[in-house]
Amino acid sequence: MKLADKIIKLRKQSGWSQEDLAEKMNVSRQSVSKWEGALSIPDLNKIIKLGEIFGVSTDYLLKDDVESFEARQEDDDEVRRVGVTEARSFVDLSFEHGKTVAKGVLLIMSSVIPLLFLLGLAESENMILDEKIALGVGLTTLFILIASGIIVLIGSNDKGRKLNLLKMEAFDLEYGVDSILKEGLESFSPKYHRILGVAVSAFVISPVPLILSGVFEASDMFLLLMLVLLIGVVAGGVFILVPVSAKYNAYNLLLKEGDFNPKERERNKPIERFAAFYWPLVTAIFIGWSLATMDWGITWIVWPVAGILFGAFAGLIHFIKAD
Repeated sequence: MKLADKIIKLRKQSGWSQEDLAEKMNVSRQSVSKWEGALSIPDLNKIIKLGEIFGVSTDYLLKDDVESFEARQEDDDEVRRVGVTEARSFVDLSFEHGKTVAKGVLLIMSSVIPLLFLLGLAESENMILDEKIALGVGLTTLFILIASGIIVLIGSNDKGRKLNLLKMEAFDLEYGVDSILKEGLESFSPKYHRILGVAVSAFVISPVPLILSGVFEASDMFLLLMLVLLIGVVAGGVFILVPVSAKYNAYNLLLKEGDFNPKERERNKPIERFAAFYWPLVTAIFIGWSLATMDWGITWIVWPVAGILFGAFAGLIHFIKAD
């Protein structure tokens, strides 16, 4: 088999167009077309690069009598190869895991809503509900929902462990898989950015009704109901955002792009370790302060303040690490 035929065969096996191969070789598409048409022969450096890109030996490319595919084996002991089936399974499993996590988070974030709603009824002028009954039923519901959310999150650990196997070990994609994943990411990106825009808009707008209620000195019942609305909108935004973010991040992790670029991942490790204890601590402060004071119309301020502080801490960590 001639070199031209071998280039065509390897390119098609990888699922690449002539433009794709030209980009990887840093040459024009016309050059690739001439190689495949046997109108010109790539120089030795380009043949070596072809071997690296396709994962074959230069002997296979240069010798017409070598017909068998000779894959390069030099890194097999250290780096696992991920094929298209495993890559797609990883993306699908990430999305399913994201949906499960979103359900658990929704239950925990929404746990305070029944309590606030019942307290709002107790604060109404008509005294629709006795305050002690409202408090008792509301707190009982709160702990049941938190416990349910924790059970859901614990139940997602099995999928999480399977995902972490690929996240934590070194891997390379088999030839042609990156093109398939890039097509999948390009197709999914509009949906991700659309949902991201909706969720972020919901987060930004969510405090407005509560702020306006305070400005116009609304009743305690109305303030509590606006707080219920705020928490519900934020919880809904998180619920729709988590699964699509998990899928989007799965594509980027496999392609080693964005935050999953090896250099960027190393840079973000201190922030991930910081976040692991920061957000549970913030949650504990919010629940403890709220239950101690029962002033839910004030304690919600913990979340925007915590978000701003986390951004500041993350920036400081990046600054220190850069030095």
